[in-house]
Amino acid sequence: MAGNFWQSSHCRQWLLEPHEIESDAVKNDREFIMNKLYKGQVPDLANSEEGEENYRKIIILFANVIQAIGEQLKSRQQVIATATVYFRRFYVRNSFSSCDPLLMAPTCLFLASKVEESGQISQNRLINAMTQIVRCKFRDVFHMISDYPYRNSNILECEFYLLELMDCCLIIYHPYRPLLQFLQDLNIKESDDRLSLMAWRVLNDSYRSDVMLQYPPYMIALAALHMSGIQLNYMERQVHGRPKLSDWFAELSLDLKQLAKITKDILNMYGVWAKFPDDRLMAKLYDSMPKAQSESRITR
Repeated sequence: MAGNFWQSSHCRQWLLEPHEIESDAVKNDREFIMNKLYKGQVPDLANSEEGEENYRKIIILFANVIQAIGEQLKSRQQVIATATVYFRRFYVRNSFSSCDPLLMAPTCLFLASKVEESGQISQNRLINAMTQIVRCKFRDVFHMISDYPYRNSNILECEFYLLELMDCCLIIYHPYRPLLQFLQDLNIKESDDRLSLMAWRVLNDSYRSDVMLQYPPYMIALAALHMSGIQLNYMERQVHGRPKLSDWFAELSLDLKQLAKITKDILNMYGVWAKFPDDRLMAKLYDSMPKAQSESRITR
């Protein structure tokens, strides 16, 4: 493990440029989804706002699936966050058709639990949790799946595929620790403080966007703190003798353009999430995704 973020593989290999986020795999998946939804009758929908929104809804859906698995298995939030980053890394460079996301999602959590040293998840418990989630919590979305089709051997095979894609770059630097340091600098020590609670919530939600693939974790933490301060009207107020947030931010040497970009990306994600369709329409969107071949759940 690198001693700091700037020396790490996270920084050197996995902070991606916008054109890397908009990879051929992502563009092809968007085109496939829109052609399936509109039966090819409307041209060039893949690059439309609707095409981008539908793809983001699918990413949010599987982030929610990973969250649900982790909560059922009582995994720490950092394990869930790491798994969500692994999932997004994989599909920014691979099509949904290369590996079923319903297999990749639990595999990411299985690997993340080992990397974050929280105790390896039993494969049987993982399969049972995924089966319950498909059958119960998301039954209307995955209505075409009568029984979860994967077993322990599939998880292990998929794990090797995931490791290969990430070139064994497994250490994720999360924005949680920088946020904690910033809160301490602001003399916020109570875990139930309104600013603290909202900033943590924004950070957790931000994993449904692409900011973890593009920006340093300390900047994401600052963006979450800034957004929360504006929402709570704390920027120009002194609360319990603390410095005004606007004064605190003014003392920092910040790339304000980058802060604005992160904020915009998170707000755009919230905008898509707010339009999240009901389960019946989400099922239609899921059914439009390119699927892995049934005879080979993982294709190279």
